Amino acid sequence: MKHNRTENKTPQENTTSRRDFLKLVGGLAAAVGLTQFISLNSLASPLEASGEDHENGVKWGMLIDINKCIGCNYCTYACQAVNNLADDMRYNVVTTETTQNGTEYFLSRPCMQCAEAPCVHVCPVAATYYREDGIVAMDYDRCIGCRYCQVACPYDARVFNWREPIEKSELSPMFGVQEVPNRQRGVVEKCHFCSHRIDDGLARQLTPGVDPQATPACVVACPTGARVFGDLNDPNSPISKAREAARVTLRLREELSTEPRVYYIPPDSAYKPPFQKGE
Repeated sequence: MKHNRTENKTPQENTTSRRDFLKLVGGLAAAVGLTQFISLNSLASPLEASGEDHENGVKWGMLIDINKCIGCNYCTYACQAVNNLADDMRYNVVTTETTQNGTEYFLSRPCMQCAEAPCVHVCPVAATYYREDGIVAMDYDRCIGCRYCQVACPYDARVFNWREPIEKSELSPMFGVQEVPNRQRGVVEKCHFCSHRIDDGLARQLTPGVDPQATPACVVACPTGARVFGDLNDPNSPISKAREAARVTLRLREELSTEPRVYYIPPDSAYKPPFQKGE
């Protein structure tokens, strides 16, 4: 649970009790509690390195404002088009959840890009690894399809490729065109923060999170600006400014110490009673 300088704000600005906020976190965590954390240290690759290495460099992260999400699934569609995914293979999932007071909201879940990623620790062949910028990446040529990473992920953020690659996504070109090579059958796939866009953009002196060509497709496609991307280590990046401006942010299932790099602004309705006095 991460607070953004709440100690400097007045009681009127931060009226949620610790108990109420913990209930909210629990509700969000329940939405992704589809699998249990599994530690298979005996299978950990000797080639893995902590995602906290090189912490003084660039660290990409994402902020999702639940209050702005309208459940349109444009983020999912753009991801499928860019990665040429079949309809039943989704790196990003949007679900409808309910706060403690009964108000519905939409929860969008990409890969959390954990700094201490269970998927990295359990991979026996180092097919899942950390990039220096913190992104949890895949080497599909190394992947043997054992699916240990899929079971270990506490966010259900991975999909197994059961079939040969499709020729073309039905969502292309409306939501984008294929930008990455097809993956072979029998590997586990995941969101990669559109790292190809980031790398190409940096090579052209563009700024990820600012310039659309260098920013993840899901962020660019969002019609309400619910997603913000940028360098967590840069105080002037879009994500750092958005976190600074937010009353509070949280991360899913923080009790597992996975240190996700995807943050959420919880729904405003979680801070309000189900009805007002006199209604």
